[in-house]
Amino acid sequence: MKKFKLIDCWISLALIIIALVYSLIRLDDTFFYGYFLVGGWQCVSMIIHTWNGWFTNKGGARLNYHRVVAVIIALAILGMLYYPVLYIELFALLFAAPFMALYYTRLCYIEVYVKMQRPLALLK
Repeated sequence: MKKFKLIDCWISLALIIIALVYSLIRLDDTFFYGYFLVGGWQCVSMIIHTWNGWFTNKGGARLNYHRVVAVIIALAILGMLYYPVLYIELFALLFAAPFMALYYTRLCYIEVYVKMQRPLALLK
C-alpha cells in the first residue's frame, strides 16, 4: 500500500506540473488535455483506494472527497437529460477542477508523509 501511495502522490504532482507547463508553452486550448489527464489518473486512484478500503474511514477527508466527486458525476448524468445542468456544471468545473486536483494531491501527500509514518517518528 505504501509504495502505491507514494507513486500515486508523485505521479499526480508530476502530471499537474507537466500539464501546467505544457499549457503555458502552447497558450491555446491544450490545457483541457491536462484536465483529462490529471482527472483521469486521480479517478483511477480513487477507485483503487475505494476498492482496497485505504483511508476511506467514516468522516475522513478522502471519503468526503469521494462523495463530492460522486455528486459531480450524478449531476453530469442528470445533465445528460437536462442540458442546462450540464452546462452550469461544466462551467463551474472549469474553475474548480484545478483546485480539486491540488486538494487531492495534498490529500495523498498527507496520507503518505503524515498518516503512514511510524508512531515513533511522530515523537520528534
